[in-house]
Amino acid sequence: MNWDWLDADWVPWGETMLAALLVAMLALWRERQRRQRSDPDAVGIVAWDTVFVLALFVALLAGILAYREAL
Repeated sequence: MNWDWLDADWVPWGETMLAALLVAMLALWRERQRRQRSDPDAVGIVAWDTVFVLALFVALLAGILAYREAL
């Protein structure tokens, strides 16, 4: 197998984008669970909607940088 593409300059940005997208999906899932909780007084300490927005921003920025490096 030819694994030479792993040495490309865009790969670290692509990995960062994928990691940020995974964090965003986790935050979206946890926010949905938080909104559907049975006890409204059981408030957590993590602002999952903020985590989602920040992770999505990081994923977008990393995707743009990966695209620029790939050209």
